Amino acid sequence: MPVETRSATHAPSGSFSGTPSGPRRQRRMKKSENEDTKVKMEPEVGEKREAPEAEEVEAKRPKTEEVDTNKYPFTPGVTERGHIYFFYRPKVQREEVHSMDDVSKLHVLLIPSSSGSFSVQGESEQSKDVSGADADEMNLVAQGADAAPASESTTKDKKHFRLIIVGKKKLPDPEREKHAPIWATVIFVGDNLHDLEDKLGERTYETKTRGTRHTPPVRLAGRGVYAIVNSQGNVPSRNATHLGYHLSHPTEMGDVQKALGIHIASSFVIQVKNPKAEAPASQRVGLPKSRRAIYSEDIMKHVFGRGEKGRSSIGLRFTNCNSIELLDHQGAELLLIPARTGTEGNDQSLGNGRGEALEEVSRCESGERVEQIFKELAFHKDRFPAGASQRGVGLMRSI
Repeated sequence: MPVETRSATHAPSGSFSGTPSGPRRQRRMKKSENEDTKVKMEPEVGEKREAPEAEEVEAKRPKTEEVDTNKYPFTPGVTERGHIYFFYRPKVQREEVHSMDDVSKLHVLLIPSSSGSFSVQGESEQSKDVSGADADEMNLVAQGADAAPASESTTKDKKHFRLIIVGKKKLPDPEREKHAPIWATVIFVGDNLHDLEDKLGERTYETKTRGTRHTPPVRLAGRGVYAIVNSQGNVPSRNATHLGYHLSHPTEMGDVQKALGIHIASSFVIQVKNPKAEAPASQRVGLPKSRRAIYSEDIMKHVFGRGEKGRSSIGLRFTNCNSIELLDHQGAELLLIPARTGTEGNDQSLGNGRGEALEEVSRCESGERVEQIFKELAFHKDRFPAGASQRGVGLMRSI
């Protein structure tokens, strides 16, 4: 009996036979049973791993839900297509424009295509009974069809538009000013073309010191098609938003187009400025706070990255145009960074044959008369002269 109550550490050497005694064995068995009731930490070799508990899956869900709440992810591809127009306005009291010294402003007008896409044969579906050069041409357009807008209606006066004013009164030249970005500002956003007509028309006003002053209406300097495309880089910092255009009017560049930096075909990188970011003291650029765009909290958080770890409290100073919604705010400040010129340049910037597609659309629309252009804008042509026009040699002529 005394031997049975001893612990194993005090058992005499001769009493150990390799098999524990009854009570000791029972205690060990009970201990093993208790251990078996505990959660098994690691499976032994050959055992199947158990699926994670439901609680573990629930713990991981918030991350997925947080990603899903981002309404403005950077999505590669065409974000918008439409028609583009270039206007310049002469300075006050200047009815004739001889040089850039007589120009006050350069405007870029974007009218997005509401629906539909361009078709070589003017139908929603291409004919199957084509071959040779015609088939090649149609395949070319089909390849970049997501960038080709439908023809503009000449009977509607309700169209969405954005009017942009370009700094320095000219576009940067991708061939000579590769690293010279230009500031631009969205100054008017609307859906009624008659409001736009009034905005671009002539104005007469009174001043205390100079009396009656007259601002001439804008002159049309170019018209064409455009596409805005998000291009994804190998890392997020290399993502970019490109705007590429191809002119249908005029088909040959004149003095006015050259002076304003307008090419037959060209592309730019678009970056949008954070309205909370201030320009360096050495730079006198940008709008005052009261005139800057007011973006939603979602845009400030998900596009500019406000509040993200490792960034300043306001987020990025400039960002890509993740969503076209960023351009639909009056006071949106933009950087236009010259990229490339020509159809091949647009192909590189926009990708997937979109440069060729824009060229084909502009070629098909180049036969339209100037009167039809004003009709698609719902403008009265008489309010907008064709330039300093027929009144002398050396004048800057519009279309």
